[in-house]
Amino acid sequence: MKYRAMGGTGRSASEIGFGAWGLGATMWRGVSDDEGAAALETALALGVSFIDTALAYGDGHSERLIAKTLARVKPSSEITIATKIPPQNGEWPARPDSLIRDVFPPGHVRKATETSLSNLSVDALDVQQFHVWHDAWLAQPEWQATRGEMEALRSEGKVRHWGISINAHAPETALRALVDPLFEAAQVIYNIFDRSPERELFPLAADRNLAIIVRVPFDEGSLTGSIRADTTFPAGDWRERYFRGDRRRQAAEHADGLRPLLGDEAGTLSELALRFVLSRPEVTTVIPGMRRRTHAEANAAASDGRLLSPALLARLQAHAWDKNWLRD
Repeated sequence: MKYRAMGGTGRSASEIGFGAWGLGATMWRGVSDDEGAAALETALALGVSFIDTALAYGDGHSERLIAKTLARVKPSSEITIATKIPPQNGEWPARPDSLIRDVFPPGHVRKATETSLSNLSVDALDVQQFHVWHDAWLAQPEWQATRGEMEALRSEGKVRHWGISINAHAPETALRALVDPLFEAAQVIYNIFDRSPERELFPLAADRNLAIIVRVPFDEGSLTGSIRADTTFPAGDWRERYFRGDRRRQAAEHADGLRPLLGDEAGTLSELALRFVLSRPEVTTVIPGMRRRTHAEANAAASDGRLLSPALLARLQAHAWDKNWLRD
């Protein structure tokens, strides 16, 4: 496992992080807590040192399962855990006409932070993130009260570093906030299909020395090649809606278009997807979901220092795909 500096935080993170949305046991179905805990234990044994979760993942279930697993495994090296404050109004993504007093008022920010501290059984959150964001809030007077609460939580030692989990496929909605030195990390969707962070976010991250956490490297499964026109999901799984209608066929066609590019640099679509993300120097860590031991083993193997060649990266440019199924 290779490690990268987390921007200017003074911390480092494994290139492959552990995405723990699936441990919430509500939106992702079909895997037990024991299987999820085993996946996390395997990832830790393979050198994964960064875990990303959220209070909204199963109403804290993901956080509590992480705490239980870490207490049992007792890793000897430093583990960084990032979590997130859910929007009080329950709206994903954040709307530009919403009010920060309805989404992240000071009392909600503190209560969510203290709940996550309890769930994770820690005295301080390594990285606390807003689960949605919109720069329109910066012009609202109430933002200063929220920002003051963030500073207070940091001075009290309850939050070490603040970050933003950027709206899906919309990095432009957080660029102004990320100029504020209070924010030291940004989490964003970036993959072979969605290259939007390359335009403005990555240059800003390089200039400000921000930690960049990349989520959805597999486009919710499309870029693993496992989504076919006839794929079915467990009852209640959120992907049934995400891949509704003709989307499964579209996903399969776009993934199949990448197969001719497989070879010595990447033998599988999953490996290609992870190596694509890691080939960007601005990226600190990529957090694929891992709900089974086999996921952890395959994902960790992509961190061996081998980046994709400029020639292959150039060929991948033609496979960008402009869509936003998380919103539409």
